[in-house]
Amino acid sequence: QVQLVESGGGLVQPGGSLNLSCAASGRIFSINTMGWYRQAPGKEREWVAEAITVGSTNYGDSVKGRFTISRDNAKNTVYLQMSSLKSEDTAVYFCYLRTVGMEVWGKGTPVTVSS
Repeated sequence: QVQLVESGGGLVQPGGSLNLSCAASGRIFSINTMGWYRQAPGKEREWVAEAITVGSTNYGDSVKGRFTISRDNAKNTVYLQMSSLKSEDTAVYFCYLRTVGMEVWGKGTPVTVSS
């Protein structure tokens, strides 16, 4: 069974940076997409970014130019480097993995941007 474990969330001041990690364990098909969604209190879930094993990345409009997603395929780990953080980035960030016949989610890691 595939499991995802996120780490790296916390409290950061506006304008600061924070790095999230998500490690996948279990039997994983070699071609897959790993990415991040987030959900702020009282708001709908918002897609943030994704990285495909073949190397391409995609970003949501609200984070383009500020967030960078990368992955280490050997470690089945995806990273999210967040910079120039704003209060509106405050949310629980969830990692996901999609591959043939499967979609798995992590339990989330909270990010709070506040002075």
